[in-house]
Amino acid sequence: LCTTPSHWRHNKTLSQWMEEHDIPGISGLDTRALTKKIRENGSILGRIVQQLPSPNSEYVFYDPNKNNLVEECSVKEPIVYNPSGFPRICAVDCGLKLNQIRCFLSRGARVELVPWNYKLNSNNFDGLFISNGPGDPEKCVETVTNIKKFISESDKPIFGICLGHQLLATAIGCKTYKMVYGNRGHNLPCIHHNTGRCFMTSQNHGFAVDATTLPS
Repeated sequence: LCTTPSHWRHNKTLSQWMEEHDIPGISGLDTRALTKKIRENGSILGRIVQQLPSPNSEYVFYDPNKNNLVEECSVKEPIVYNPSGFPRICAVDCGLKLNQIRCFLSRGARVELVPWNYKLNSNNFDGLFISNGPGDPEKCVETVTNIKKFISESDKPIFGICLGHQLLATAIGCKTYKMVYGNRGHNLPCIHHNTGRCFMTSQNHGFAVDATTLPS
């Protein structure tokens, strides 16, 4: 961690910014040793402590995936962007990134951002978007139920990203599972099978859809 940053736009250090926003952080970590431990054990729980624990200390590690993390970060009431736009997109907020809204708006769409458990009415929009988000897709039972109902009543297009695609897959009968390592990074290459083109992608997910459970 650089303690003396030098840039013409710089006005504070990273640690100062994190303190202002109550974000915990750690520096001086042996990242190579940590990487080896994760390589051998897969994704594991951890804690940041202020003092070195004694050899006999027993820490209870709480798994955040036991919570419905989507409920914690989703909007509480619907929000409409570009009311006169077209097409009309209903975006289910499971932990949505603001840039996804910008992408729709840049194409002239009307976007209604709704909570994760919002009752969907296909008559009110032209397409359904299910956002990315944190945690285990199995915790979003209400979202999956709403998607199932939407699929049974409408043939309008649905687009799911990350957690959104896992919820969509669950709604049609697929199973999901926790990955050993997860896919995390800002420059992961992916092949588009229809065109053969390679795209650089940003990924951060620890769950995946079991392809063997896809309906025939």
